[in-house]
Amino acid sequence: MGAAILHCAYSMDLSPSKKPKLEMSKMSAVIRKIISTTKAPGAVGPYSQAVLADRTLYISGQIGLDVTTGSIVSGGVVAEAEQALKNMGIILEEAGSSYDKVVKTTVLLDDMSNYGAVNEVYVKFFKSKLPARAAYAAAALPKGAKVEIEAIAIAGEVKDE
Repeated sequence: MGAAILHCAYSMDLSPSKKPKLEMSKMSAVIRKIISTTKAPGAVGPYSQAVLADRTLYISGQIGLDVTTGSIVSGGVVAEAEQALKNMGIILEEAGSSYDKVVKTTVLLDDMSNYGAVNEVYVKFFKSKLPARAAYAAAALPKGAKVEIEAIAIAGEVKDE
């Protein structure tokens, strides 16, 4: 039985001229828009604050930077998490989204012992319809931050079921 299947596959004409072609011209283009606002801290590396691909918004990791000074806010992990999430909110708004339209976050911590403290701040911003989430400890975060949070959200209308 196995030999028959092999023989059948071997006898098929798979030359480049016979392969089915996907006609790209008939597919609609995905719209990609770079989201940037001066109301939130700029990227600290070669990346965008966020990218909107059709209605899916990808927000780069936010750390607790003060937009006016460009420095990490003082007050430890709680203050940093609050500032990072405020910065995220500004970017969400710029893209036509909001905290309740976030579907996934990733939380990076300099120390997993800060997990509980960050959760206490997190629930002030994500109150219902909690997004899926992962949390990791990282060896080091940009600018010596204690926490970094990235997100994926929906821009535009969302219908919950």
